[in-house]
Amino acid sequence: MSYIDGFVIACPTANKDKFIAHAKMGDSVFMDLGATRVVECWGDDVPEGKVTDFRMAVKAKPDEAVIFSWIEWPDKATRDAAFAKMTEWMQNPEKGDPRMDPEKNPMPFDGKRMIFGGFKAIVELGDTSKGDYVQGFLLPVRDNRQEDYRKLETESWPFFEKYGATGVVAAWGDDVPEGEQTDFYRAVKAEDSEKVVFAWMTWPDKATCDAVAAEMENDPEMKMPDDMPFDGMRMVWAGFKPVVQLD
Repeated sequence: MSYIDGFVIACPTANKDKFIAHAKMGDSVFMDLGATRVVECWGDDVPEGKVTDFRMAVKAKPDEAVIFSWIEWPDKATRDAAFAKMTEWMQNPEKGDPRMDPEKNPMPFDGKRMIFGGFKAIVELGDTSKGDYVQGFLLPVRDNRQEDYRKLETESWPFFEKYGATGVVAAWGDDVPEGEQTDFYRAVKAEDSEKVVFAWMTWPDKATCDAVAAEMENDPEMKMPDDMPFDGMRMVWAGFKPVVQLD
């Protein structure tokens, strides 16, 4: 299973082109350090929630879009080695990679409100293609319900695949830091006994995703267990369009 670094960012909508240029330059460093794929997705269908939502998660302002991104690594060891190298560059800027230099490649968003963390993939199903439409999810799951959640995702996959979904990945919180302003725990109002899950489902395009939504809701096969392993009221979800993908 892959190791995932997940990110949620608030970026001024006027800076979309700057963000794409910034990501293409900076993300290539992760690929050079051993990542297998990097995907940056721009908010497309980001609903407001009553308890939680993506905009609340990063304290997005009215003129900001939400970005859902991830880095895939073959394992945690490769990821940790890459982060150690980047930390070394930060401590010795003159020896660092210019692509990571904030003066040469400035961030077009407020990094203090970015949320990030490391996650262990526990579900990887399907075969996602470049450019597939992305539905992103954040979920609070009881620490002792990991296997129940993994089983739920695995057994539900044939249903979504039947309607055209191309892939699903769910990753369990492993190295998720607490932040001063924002973090993944606050995003889902996680309790002490809960872990955060970073997940996404892909579709060939938005049209397919939208077209089957009502059909799936009315399908009698769409059944949820009485004892859900997570609180659906605190689940965060939205639709995103990939704007950068390196693999």
